Amino acid sequence: LSRARHPEPPVMRPRWAATVVCCATGGRRWLSSRRILGTDPPVIVQMKALLEGTSGVLSLAQGIVFWEPPAASIAAGVSEARQSHQYAPAEGIPELREALGRKIEAENGLTRSELMVTAGANQAYANLVLTLLDEGDRAVLFRPYYFNHLMALQMTGVEPVLAPTTRDLLPDVEALEEALGNPRDGKPAKLVTLVNPGNPTGTMIPQEMLEEVGRICERHGAWLVADNTYENFAWEHQHACLEGDHVVNIFSFSKAYGMAGWRLGYLAYPPSLAAQLAKVQDTVVIAPTSISQRVALAALERAGSPWVRDRIADLAEPKRLVHDALADALGPDAVRGGTGAIYLLATLPEAAADDVRVAETLITEYGVATIPGSACGAPGTIRVCYANLPVAEIREASRRLSVGLKAIVSEADLRARARPQ
Repeated sequence: LSRARHPEPPVMRPRWAATVVCCATGGRRWLSSRRILGTDPPVIVQMKALLEGTSGVLSLAQGIVFWEPPAASIAAGVSEARQSHQYAPAEGIPELREALGRKIEAENGLTRSELMVTAGANQAYANLVLTLLDEGDRAVLFRPYYFNHLMALQMTGVEPVLAPTTRDLLPDVEALEEALGNPRDGKPAKLVTLVNPGNPTGTMIPQEMLEEVGRICERHGAWLVADNTYENFAWEHQHACLEGDHVVNIFSFSKAYGMAGWRLGYLAYPPSLAAQLAKVQDTVVIAPTSISQRVALAALERAGSPWVRDRIADLAEPKRLVHDALADALGPDAVRGGTGAIYLLATLPEAAADDVRVAETLITEYGVATIPGSACGAPGTIRVCYANLPVAEIREASRRLSVGLKAIVSEADLRARARPQ
């Protein structure tokens, strides 16, 4: 297990990333907080900065889908924008919460949870960190982790405990048992986070393993937070949820319904947390915009899961194209994930293991963008999304990816052979 505010090797910090923010006037300096200075920079913002000034780059980087929300949802949003100019209820408009209650019971098997609508799944996670953890507490993330989860812990003074995953990128339950039940210095972690299916791993956690993690957390008095943002993207196993007094579930509209820009997610949580979560919600966001909530309500009631399933079915070909491109360039054993979510994680050969340089070169010389695995605690890998472009553009992006990786690896091999032994 690794315990560090800055996991080694460090997350992607290329030359354009600001590391210190200060103002200097009249000999005085005003510095940002140590917490925020100790927080890793957001990799998506960095990648977008690298893309500025370029043209024709095809992005397999950011985790978004290429489709738009249902037409009825957009119409509902336009209508709401014409008439709604006040704060919405802090926990979400009643109609949406009622529809979500029906959804989580029918599709997720959750019958005892309260609901809170948030401005995206990231805000939902931040709400939980502020509600459940104190500065100096420990929280478990499984490496490779979702970078914004690590950042939320860092900027609140929580100590991340980075637990390993298996070769199949599933949680190492023995390591979790150690972190909670037998920590080396006697201080157990207070919270465990799972992303199911995984970002960046693209791996669905089987129900039996999810239940085992839940039992371990319950036995040791730890909260279990399950981020189900990609719940609909199941390729081999059905997605499952847990419910309990120690379990909180996060959901999102961003991926399945193509609503990333509308910023809407929700929490399903034990009723005992209602009053404390309300403090954070009122302070951070007051309430998610009612316009986005009406868009989401129409998506649930007038499109629903059948609409989502039809669009996800269209990802089978893009997934195959990206997988084949990676396997062709790096070998089939180098490509992992693909049982859930919208990602594949590819391991780079030792000679070309600088994933930040590889990601930069793919953009600047081959016109295709990926995410360096260092941003997720997985140096020597790249995360590739196969859902963010229509199939024709995915086909071209996959070609560029294969050509670029082959050239990068070949050049790296030549340099390695040229070094004195």
